[in-house]
Amino acid sequence: MSSFSRRTILALPALAAGLRGQTEEDFQVYTEHPRLLLPARRRRLLERERERTSVRWQQFETLVAGKVQMPEPGFAWALYGQTAKSEAFSRQAAGWALQASDPRQVALVFDWCQAVLREPEAALLRTKLETLLAAPPRARTLPVMRDRAFAAVALGGEAGKRELAAIVKGWWRAECAPAIKAGTYRYSREEGHALFELLHAVRDSINIDLREDAPKYFKELPAYHILSYYPASFPAAENEYRIPFYEGSGDPDLRVAALARATDLSMVAFDTNAQETQFVQGWLIHDRFLMRGAFGIPYELLWANPYQPGLSYYHLPLAMHQSTAGRLVLRSSWEDDATWFHYGAGKVQVFEEGVRKDRSMKSPAPIDVAGTIVEFGRDNMEFRVASDELQNIYVIGLEANARYDVELDDHEILECTTDAGGIVNFQFTKEGDRAVRLHKPFRLKS
Repeated sequence: MSSFSRRTILALPALAAGLRGQTEEDFQVYTEHPRLLLPARRRRLLERERERTSVRWQQFETLVAGKVQMPEPGFAWALYGQTAKSEAFSRQAAGWALQASDPRQVALVFDWCQAVLREPEAALLRTKLETLLAAPPRARTLPVMRDRAFAAVALGGEAGKRELAAIVKGWWRAECAPAIKAGTYRYSREEGHALFELLHAVRDSINIDLREDAPKYFKELPAYHILSYYPASFPAAENEYRIPFYEGSGDPDLRVAALARATDLSMVAFDTNAQETQFVQGWLIHDRFLMRGAFGIPYELLWANPYQPGLSYYHLPLAMHQSTAGRLVLRSSWEDDATWFHYGAGKVQVFEEGVRKDRSMKSPAPIDVAGTIVEFGRDNMEFRVASDELQNIYVIGLEANARYDVELDDHEILECTTDAGGIVNFQFTKEGDRAVRLHKPFRLKS
């Protein structure tokens, strides 16, 4: 690719933002049902999976047609009805939604099962969604705002238009995206699934890519997702799970692990051509992690694209500094017995020899992960670079978004700025043993 082409591609988000400011955006939904998560290209892929009786389709059909109790019945039955062209299961989903209070599933059933809804049923489901939008959001979290976006897209019309404008302009651009760019917006891995459902719903219905409001964050996110899983997998009855970073004690929550995989699958589906997501696809295509349980299989079928080639994650760096979120993840290798390190939101966790351990931020001892050194920061500190090799060192736990003076032996004083998590990175050349002193700048009092 020519340098001109690279510059042009890099300039596209800024150009799009500029054009957005010059043109009036239209929040009216014009697309036909189904509108949510099932654009034509995905419906074709689902039909292909059914025609080829793929492993995913066989497992989904076995559970649904075998009348296994599905944890999310409205979602599962409506998806089966759409894919198998089954009026019976679409009617079953509609009957469930008439009695349900889950706005996300009600919106999906109302949208996906339009062809089989009788007028009184459609009116009742519509009233449920309109009632949701008539009240202010009970919280301005990702799942709540995703539910409202689903309702708005499913309803369309003026009510949907007003709600989508409020979500995009009044919440995402005014509150959420600025906090994401500043590194102050925190959400769980479970809520990350709601984020990507929201991204899909908005882009598919009104052609607005919400990632453009925090482009650096979303460019860094795929690699962080891969590296933030623990090295060892978790064997469950239905399949193996990769377990994403979590806090607290006890065994992992496999529901969250399933949603983490669903998030990664939907991330690839959102942007199949980006190199960053092609690495995620390479991470996902191993069949031993294919979700076969009643909760995971509908997501597996909906989002997975086994025909999409991926890039091997073995080519990714083993260190990931997500500066936009103030997080750092390190691995010693891509093997299951690797040493793993995670820092974020002021907390440190290490995984080694098959054991997950919390590490105190007051620990003075540095951590070495495959030659990358992590120093625990203080406002006035000194550490030594005692190697003739190139050194990659991260200092964590400093004040966020703050300036520090750096003194090196036989060098002038330099200045560095920490990220949103109080992290600063140093890469030292081969200069032998020397001291590094880090402290807040001296300021004369006025």
